[in-house]
Amino acid sequence: MKDATLKQIATQLGVSITTVSKALKDYPDVSKKTKNAVIDLAKKLNYTPNSFAVNLRTKESKTIGLIVPTVDYNFFSKVFEGVLEEAEKRKYLVIILRSNEKLEVEKKQIELLLNKRVDGILMSLSNETGDFDHINNIIAHKTPLVLFDKIAKLVNCSKVMINDRKAAYDAVTYLISKGHKKIAHFRGSYMPQNSIDRFLGYKKALEDNNIPYDSSLVYLCDNNTDFEDGYNNAQKIVIDHPDIDAIFAITDLVAVGAIKYLNDIGIQIPQQIAVFGFCNSFMSEIITPKLTTIDQPGFEIGKKAASILFDEIELIKSNKAFNFQSVELETSIIERGSA
Repeated sequence: MKDATLKQIATQLGVSITTVSKALKDYPDVSKKTKNAVIDLAKKLNYTPNSFAVNLRTKESKTIGLIVPTVDYNFFSKVFEGVLEEAEKRKYLVIILRSNEKLEVEKKQIELLLNKRVDGILMSLSNETGDFDHINNIIAHKTPLVLFDKIAKLVNCSKVMINDRKAAYDAVTYLISKGHKKIAHFRGSYMPQNSIDRFLGYKKALEDNNIPYDSSLVYLCDNNTDFEDGYNNAQKIVIDHPDIDAIFAITDLVAVGAIKYLNDIGIQIPQQIAVFGFCNSFMSEIITPKLTTIDQPGFEIGKKAASILFDEIELIKSNKAFNFQSVELETSIIERGSA
């Protein structure tokens, strides 16, 4: 059975197609009687609007794209919630894609979203993203773009983030205040800005507290900052530096891996080695001991990024000028039993 059309409804009721269209959109210049007749017949015929045709007329898809590097972290599930809440409020659909920390995948996903003519794109960059031609291509298409979490300072668009350098500085300063002096850092790769900033915050906290920076205490996470990175690096560090007394990890997942290894070999946490995470994921509360961490407000980041994107979409639609925003949300230390 073919889908009902506006023409069929108009023919059966003896009115114009324009009148049917206006009635379905609740225009005030159509009588209540006519509106009711149109709506009743549309329901009877199972009429649904042709969204593709509507999109062509309005030049909008009522769809946005959301690209994240991974779904392994509780942080991004909170981001999803924030974005979806804002999208539902504005009656938008969200296409969610995962780059899996791969630059080439990220490029293909941007191309896909642009081909689908999404009204805007939200993005957290992959660990491999070092050049930004494909990101700037979004802007060249005049498609609104908001970067969040892992951002690129060289891309001219709105951004929502935390102050990673300050958050890391606060975490390491907290460890020092507890009497720890030989503090290792399990860092992320050299590419993402948040990885760089967390390392710089770690280093600055040591310097400000007259603790010499020792590069041998910095361990790179090779597996996209996952559980294995924490486990393997903890295994290395207790051999390389048996007098280590604290670990600051780039993510909770890495910290949990470190705690697992230290528990396996009977090292007391935090009495012998303290462990500090970053994110405040659900894992931080189910590991033993519970993880002291930085609270990274994922829901608020997603909600704010989406809100800015939708506002920019509306301003562009209305041919109004606007300035790009850089919004920095607050973090806090969540004190638990690991540090």
